[in-house]
Amino acid sequence: MIIIGAGEVGYDLGTMLSQEKHDVVILDRNKEALRLCGDNDVLTMEGNATSAQDLKNAGVADADLVVAATNLDEVNMVAALLSKRLGAAKVIARIRNDEFSRPNALVRASDMGIDVMIHPEMSVAREIVLLVKRAAASDVVSLADGKMQLVGIRLDKQSTLTGMRLKEVGAMGSNLTFRVVAIYRGGFTLIPFGNDRLQANDHVFFLARTEDIAAVMKLTGHEDRRMRHVMITGGTTVGAMIARMLSEDDTDWKVKLIEPDYDTSYELASELRDVLVLNGNPTDPNLLVTEGITETDVFIAVTDDEESNIISCLMAKHLRVPKVVAMVSKSDYIPLSQTIGLDAAVNKKLAAANEIHRHVRKGSVLSVAALHGIKAELLEFEADADSPIVRSPLAKLVFPKGCVVGGIIRDGRAEVATGTTRVEAGDRVITFCLPEAIDKIVTYF
Repeated sequence: MIIIGAGEVGYDLGTMLSQEKHDVVILDRNKEALRLCGDNDVLTMEGNATSAQDLKNAGVADADLVVAATNLDEVNMVAALLSKRLGAAKVIARIRNDEFSRPNALVRASDMGIDVMIHPEMSVAREIVLLVKRAAASDVVSLADGKMQLVGIRLDKQSTLTGMRLKEVGAMGSNLTFRVVAIYRGGFTLIPFGNDRLQANDHVFFLARTEDIAAVMKLTGHEDRRMRHVMITGGTTVGAMIARMLSEDDTDWKVKLIEPDYDTSYELASELRDVLVLNGNPTDPNLLVTEGITETDVFIAVTDDEESNIISCLMAKHLRVPKVVAMVSKSDYIPLSQTIGLDAAVNKKLAAANEIHRHVRKGSVLSVAALHGIKAELLEFEADADSPIVRSPLAKLVFPKGCVVGGIIRDGRAEVATGTTRVEAGDRVITFCLPEAIDKIVTYF
């Protein structure tokens, strides 16, 4: 596998792939970036992404996969086209400009040799919109074509679940089926068992059918309250996408967008007819108060300056906004986000790496998703008739440490997995695994 670009996306992706024992080559012109990538058991090569000779030297002609993930769309397009012409089996490119993915695009991705086009801004915008719709959740992942959701909820000392064993929690909702698939505690990710106790400040991840999520959140002491008023700071690509998605949604959202650049705010006001676009400094508390931040339900900071995003979110939290979401570029900030008072933090580059990673996996793996700030992955498999997992009920199977089966989709119907659940051929099975357990769980399918 050849990764073109040793930035944060290339670094994160190279780390994921090398842990799974793939042969990875990373090509870049920046020696320092290559040196950092070289610490992850990957081969690094100094070279130009738009040079056919440098791409040949990197082994593109024999590559099963080439990922063009530099910071420039133009470089990624040229690298993708050259890689395909040289013989690469599959080419994935990270393209920020959404013109090429539109139905009436003059030039399509396939014209440039691109098999899969990744749009990280779109991925982050969708993720934030899901967070807006789930008021109390710090993380939301939609699974199985929307039939199931995974939500992350932080427990406080007053929560009725604090101090309870998981098997006691499971017995609380008689008509409610859900599964605790992971706990983030004190900087470590745990795959829990029935006798494990929940503690105050635990970040707990619940898996349930989408229609049961509101009841699960109520069980934790968090009401899934109705949100209407949304304030977005930053007329970036992500900010504009979020405003557009909310304004086009069936729900009657009241959206305000603050952009410091006059020309950009004027263009957005012309395009987004149902959004109130304001020109001003998003870190100015007087402006925020004047524009009604005290009546806002959700505050979203998605400017290109991550420090500005964090500061404006902390100001909003100080002014008693129920939920604040910040976009950050450093993945190291994400585990600290809730500690300093943010409800949720999202990372555009990690979203891109996860989306690419989903296309990397072959065979029976249908999809892959990773959650911000914790070291675990959601994997969706399809069980074959001769898979070891179909031989016995789940309680009688010895799964690798650090892995749990969360749910199954059978004939279009979603079910949360229990010990008596028996997987059948053709079922889609949702698992939650620590990185070191991924290779082992794959063998069960």
